[in-house]
Amino acid sequence: MLLHSNEHQKDTVVRDTSFEDDDSTSVSRKKDHIELAFQSQIDGNNLDKRFYYEPLLSGHPSSELRKDFQFLGKTVSAPLWVSSMTGGTALARKINHSLARVANEFGFGMGLGSCRSLLTDRTYFDDFNIRPIIGDDLPLYANLGIAQIEQLIENNQLHLISNLLDSLQADGLIIHVNPMQEWLQPEGDHFAKPPIETIYTILDKLPQHKYIVKEVGQGMGRESLKTLFQLPIEAVDFAANGGTNFAKLELLRSTAMRKQIYAALANVGHSATEMTLMTNEIIEELGNKAKCQTVIISGGVKNFLDGYYLINKSKLNAVYGQASSFLKHARGSYEDLYNYVKAQIEGLRVAECFLKVR
Repeated sequence: MLLHSNEHQKDTVVRDTSFEDDDSTSVSRKKDHIELAFQSQIDGNNLDKRFYYEPLLSGHPSSELRKDFQFLGKTVSAPLWVSSMTGGTALARKINHSLARVANEFGFGMGLGSCRSLLTDRTYFDDFNIRPIIGDDLPLYANLGIAQIEQLIENNQLHLISNLLDSLQADGLIIHVNPMQEWLQPEGDHFAKPPIETIYTILDKLPQHKYIVKEVGQGMGRESLKTLFQLPIEAVDFAANGGTNFAKLELLRSTAMRKQIYAALANVGHSATEMTLMTNEIIEELGNKAKCQTVIISGGVKNFLDGYYLINKSKLNAVYGQASSFLKHARGSYEDLYNYVKAQIEGLRVAECFLKVR
């Protein structure tokens, strides 16, 4: 308030000190606002139309990032999944161990890369031996290609799969179905039977184990998905087209002529969004015939907003998987990987507070 002195005709300001604004960055922040204002305008054509933004209905998320829920029969704390990576090199060991460590810290599951080399040779066992790192309480799945399973069935060696799962203390087996990759791979294995017949056989011969079925970067169409959801498997992993595409990867290893002839095959497939919507329709159509009620939405999930949208769009229990994004950060320091995952989970919590899926 202002008090007027009759004697000196001077104004004296009396300040209310009950509220102190401890904003030491105010000047520099306002300067930044002025300098960056013109760079901060968004073209209306770039607005993300997948969400309603609701700024009034929630406070900011708390600092507690864990939010427990059940997935693959275990308690997890984040809707993330480390999609299958690799093994067999010194770098692969570092990558797998770092990924297992960060999965343990934030509470999410992990699928190993192809464990084919471990079926008869334990040279690279330590690359894959991550149960001591990820811990007993989180999902961990080994991984074999459908071609190897077909061969094991033919040779009456399915016991090697049980030995593999036991040695890795894995919760189950991911079966990757990859006809395009095998066809284009210079050293590829060709299938003697339709993959679904091989899957039927392993479910019949080794019913004691749990299974996830996935593609390797091109996704699956409606009829393949419909068939899988009627099987007693734990989950379907989309591995949709849009992320790392192993058909294209193999073409990059091939001859110039094969690259030219087969290049278009890499563009065949289905996106994660298309597969999510197809799956919703299939589940509704199947009703109580749907035995599988869980999906890992992977393939082209570039950031937490993609993941948040897709897992909320899904009618099934869902998490989202990433491979190349995790790989990029797992190749460097653990601190970089940790900060990447932490930022993703913080982003998910902010999205939960302020974004509603359309």
